[in-house]
Amino acid sequence: MSVSIDVTRVSPTGYRFAPSPLAELGSAVHLLMEPAHHPAQNGWVSSVAAAIEPHLLDRLIEADFLWRTSRADMLLPAEPGATLADELDAMDAFSDETWVSAALLTSSCGTVPLYRDLGSPLVDPAARELARDRALARGPRQIDFVDYVLTDPARARALVRRLLEDCEAAFFADVWKQLLPRLTADSRFKHDVLATTGLRGLVGTLSPAIALDDAGTRIVVDKLQDNATTADESGVTFLPSVLGHPHLLVVHAPGWRPVIQYPVSGVRMPPPSTTIELIQERLHALDNPVRLRLARSLIRGPHTTADLAESWSLSAPEVSRHLAILKQAGFVTTSRRGRYVVYVFDAVAAARLGRDMVEALLR
Repeated sequence: MSVSIDVTRVSPTGYRFAPSPLAELGSAVHLLMEPAHHPAQNGWVSSVAAAIEPHLLDRLIEADFLWRTSRADMLLPAEPGATLADELDAMDAFSDETWVSAALLTSSCGTVPLYRDLGSPLVDPAARELARDRALARGPRQIDFVDYVLTDPARARALVRRLLEDCEAAFFADVWKQLLPRLTADSRFKHDVLATTGLRGLVGTLSPAIALDDAGTRIVVDKLQDNATTADESGVTFLPSVLGHPHLLVVHAPGWRPVIQYPVSGVRMPPPSTTIELIQERLHALDNPVRLRLARSLIRGPHTTADLAESWSLSAPEVSRHLAILKQAGFVTTSRRGRYVVYVFDAVAAARLGRDMVEALLR
């Protein structure tokens, strides 16, 4: 069984390769929902799950219809943006009917049939019943979510956007910063392969589950259903993914530009730059009452050495010695204001200490 994409009308310039923060965030959330699918990423999943607020995780579970066993088509943009905000803005431009169809009748997973003769669940009773039946089979929270989307799509859309933005703030911004260079390099490599060896050469680099038919007119993807779509002059989009490995997703819904999210082979989540030794150094830096006092002052605002010495009745050399230890551990940065050097406490580095420790211990 397979999904095929007719590319007869696609010119050589109609194949787009680009990283997508929204698509990779979708993969990250899927990882959190289905860690058993990705044993190689268990350390990363455990560290993120331990660090994020339980309420955020609960909200992800509530909306898991979008990303657990399938991936909503709208999370795999045909026109990747430079930032997550750009892609969320593009998603906001969808009509309610398009957004709801993309959320509830996904084509990308290839594990459930896509009924091409159905309209949006907002206006087509058969599509509405299908969406609810699939949700009912997965549990009460899933049917509650689907009913919420069907009853108040505008509010549901706003809440989903806020949820994705909260994920970016809680953990994904750091992940994306690590992954973007690798994903960009892979996209450029695929573009160069297409330019030098043609479509058949490109397909051979994507995945063993992707092939080009003998005529060279159809991209064939091994999936759990038989379906087909036709790419028009707008072409086909390829999205590289590290966190999605080993999944291969294909958006083939009617009226949508075909999108293939392929795993970047041989790549796992980049190991954290934080070593066990650095964790020990940071713990040692905070294991001192004087340095904790200095940190309490600095986290409230920048101070000079003289300010801190006066505040805590310490000598300037003693303050300088303790600040040097905090700076070496990555908790303190310096900047110059006129002829004075001021110290600033990095609250983000302190907040990440627990997560970094979990990752370092599990690595």
